[in-house]
Amino acid sequence: MIYRSRAPLRIGLAGGGTDVSPYCDTYGGAILNATISLYAKASIELLEDKKIILQALDRNEQETFEWNKSLPITGKLDLLKGVYNRIQKDFGFPKKGFQLSTYVDAPAGSGLGTSSTLVVAIIGAFVEMLKLPLGDYDIAHYAYDIERNDLNLAGGRQDQYAATFGGVNFMEFYEDDKVIVNPLRIRQEYLNELENNLLLYYTSTSRESAKIIVEQQKNVTQRNEKSIDAMHQLKAQSKMMKEALLKGRLNEIGEILDFGFQQKRNMAHNISNSLIEDIYIAAKQAGATGGKISGAGGGGFMIFYCPNNSCYKVADTLKKFGGVIHPYQFATQGLDAWTIG
Repeated sequence: MIYRSRAPLRIGLAGGGTDVSPYCDTYGGAILNATISLYAKASIELLEDKKIILQALDRNEQETFEWNKSLPITGKLDLLKGVYNRIQKDFGFPKKGFQLSTYVDAPAGSGLGTSSTLVVAIIGAFVEMLKLPLGDYDIAHYAYDIERNDLNLAGGRQDQYAATFGGVNFMEFYEDDKVIVNPLRIRQEYLNELENNLLLYYTSTSRESAKIIVEQQKNVTQRNEKSIDAMHQLKAQSKMMKEALLKGRLNEIGEILDFGFQQKRNMAHNISNSLIEDIYIAAKQAGATGGKISGAGGGGFMIFYCPNNSCYKVADTLKKFGGVIHPYQFATQGLDAWTIG
């Protein structure tokens, strides 16, 4: 038997960073994001022997172990091991050999929530195989708990919930890990126009989000007013974005993105850099009305709102920076899993 799953990556449209503790625990956070047609995929195939084979096909990494209830966390394939260890601890696992294979459609450090989405996909495959009684909120929180507490990886909360639920969502974050996912009923013509005008650009650079996030957390703990005020403004931005999308005021999207770009710089060092600034200026000069860095910042993907068919000129202008325009569509389906007999 083979058990497969996939979960969509996401682009953040507003409020990025307000889902990170301790900010959201103290002030409450809010984010608006949308899942896209790039995926993290997981597949579990049962084996005749008692070996455990883990492989990340996109990274060309593989490890093989004798069957054990706990696999060593060594810095290699830790997301796969972390999920297995936690599933084994909480639910038990038959003493059967298996091969867990994963693939992600975007590189690590790209700012599209790859790590968290991969964890959700792996959990989905195990849930399918073991018929675990976990709903959407359970799976998303489970993924968050494994990453943040079991593996001690710095980060926020939005990615796990976006990957699990799918679609365009306004998310609220509170203390005690409370999260409320509000699916937005946006008219299809508004979504079509947003998809038409929103350019997804990979800078061909990656970044280590953990360092940026740790500094962001430190700024809140030490009550850095400039950083905290920036997060307040980004939380307000998410509400502006929600209203603009629901009411079809798409001509405001670029300005709202631009407002967020200016604020996000103040959250921590290295969110922006000279390359990102040059790309952003060039995109605006070519017709984009605003944009943002996807994820924590420092590199990875950027998005630009390009009205009036300016996306073609913007795309052509950005070629000189060595990045790649990435085609996509919005994805309405979240985590999905199935069995091959």
